[in-house]
Amino acid sequence: MYEERIFLHKSGTKGKGDYILYWMQQSQRISFNHTLNAAVSKANETNLPLVVCFVFTKFPEAQERHYLFMYEGIRELSERFRKLEINFIVQIGNPVNIISELALRASHLFMDYGYLKVQRQWRYEIISKVDCDVSIIESDVIVPVKVAYHKEAYSAGVLRPKINLYSSQFLIVSKMPVINNKSILFDNEILEWKDIINNRYLNITKERFIIKPSFRGGETEAEKYLALFINKKLTHYAQDSNNPTLNVSSNLSPYLHFGQISALKIALEVLKIEGENSTAFFEELFVRRELAMNFVYYNQNYSKYDCLPDWSKKTLDRHKDDYREFIYDLETLENAQTHDEAWNSAQKELVFTCKMHNYMRMYWGKKIIEWVETPQKAFEIAIYLNNKYSLDGRDPNSYAGVAWCFGKHDRAWKERSIFGLVRYMNYAGLKRKFNIEEYINKFFDMKIV
Repeated sequence: MYEERIFLHKSGTKGKGDYILYWMQQSQRISFNHTLNAAVSKANETNLPLVVCFVFTKFPEAQERHYLFMYEGIRELSERFRKLEINFIVQIGNPVNIISELALRASHLFMDYGYLKVQRQWRYEIISKVDCDVSIIESDVIVPVKVAYHKEAYSAGVLRPKINLYSSQFLIVSKMPVINNKSILFDNEILEWKDIINNRYLNITKERFIIKPSFRGGETEAEKYLALFINKKLTHYAQDSNNPTLNVSSNLSPYLHFGQISALKIALEVLKIEGENSTAFFEELFVRRELAMNFVYYNQNYSKYDCLPDWSKKTLDRHKDDYREFIYDLETLENAQTHDEAWNSAQKELVFTCKMHNYMRMYWGKKIIEWVETPQKAFEIAIYLNNKYSLDGRDPNSYAGVAWCFGKHDRAWKERSIFGLVRYMNYAGLKRKFNIEEYINKFFDMKIV
C-alpha cells in the first residue's frame, strides 16, 4: 500500500550503498508510519541495515514549549528504536546538510512529507543534492493530498465527497515489518534536554510560562489520550464538544501536529464505534483536517491575509473604517488585558496550557478582528499569537483555523459593522452555549504580566 502514498520518487545514479536511510521529520512515531514501514521493507529487500535520522533544527516561530514537547517524543523514540535494534541517530543543525551527507552512504533515502513551505523546501533541496534513490511518502494524512483533489477546495462541502470516495481505499491498518538486518552502525545516543535548550545553533529563547504537566510529548502519551477519549469522552462528543467547561476534547492535536500519532490510527479506532459521536469526530479528524492540508498545499499564501477568498477580503475592506468601540495593540492582547474576561481567559488558556479549546479559539479570533485597526493587522496578530503559544500552532489546521475566522472555508452571513458578511460571534452567544462564568473563573487569577 506504500506505492499509493508515494508523493515523489527519484531514481538515483549510484549503486548499492551501506544502508537504507529514513529522514524522520513530520512523522515522529513508529506506529502507523507508512514511511518507516516502506523503509523497513526496502531494507529487508536489499538485506541492508536501516538508519533513521531525526534533526532538531530551526523552525520558523518555534518556541521553547514546542522544542520541549518534541524532545520528549524523540527521547522516547530513541529508547524504542534501541529495543528494536534499529539505528536511530539524532542530530542538531541544518537538515539539508545533515541528510545530504548521510545519503552519501545510502542506497535509498526515504522521507515523510510535510505540507508547509519550509518543509517542502528542505525536501526539494535534499533531492537536488543526493544521487541515491529517493522516495517521499505521505504518512500524516488518510487520503494523500493530490489523490484527494487536484486543486484548492474552497469549502468542506467540495472536498468531502472527493475524500469519501477514496476513504475505504486508505482506511487500512499499517504495520511495520520485522527488520531482518539489525547491524548497528551508529551509537543511538540519547540527547539531554540541556543539549537542546542550550544549543547555539537552535538559539531557543527560554519562556516564562510553560506548564509542563499540561501535555507531555511522545507516542505513549498520545495513545493514552486516544484511549481516554474513546473510553470516557467520545459518547458525549456530538453534544458537548463546543463546551469548554466539560472537557470532552480529544486533546490529540499537539500529537497530530508533531506526528506522534497517526490520524489513520485514530480514525480506525473511532470508527469501531458507530453513532453520531464518532461521525462528528470523524468529520473533524478527516474532512476538516484534510481540508487544511489541501489549503496549505495549494495556497502558497496560507499564512498571509491574501489567502482569504475574494468575497471576505472585499467585505472586510469595505468595513475597515467602521467605528470600533475598543482598539487594542499586540501587547495588550498578548497579556490578556482586554475588557472582555472571556477573551482574556482564552488567551490565558493558550499561554499557560499551550492549547486553546476550539470553540473559544473561534471567539478569540473573531474578537481580534473587532478590536484591531485593520483586518490585515488582525490576521497577522492572530497568526502570531497562535503560532507562538499553541503546541499545535504553525500547522495546516491552525492556519486554516485562523483563516476561517476571517471567512475562509465559510459562507457569507448577514451584513454588519466591521465584519461585513463574515460570520460574527459575541459574548451573548457564549452564554447561550455554556456556563461562560465557569470558564472565566478557571483562568481568572492567572496573570501573564
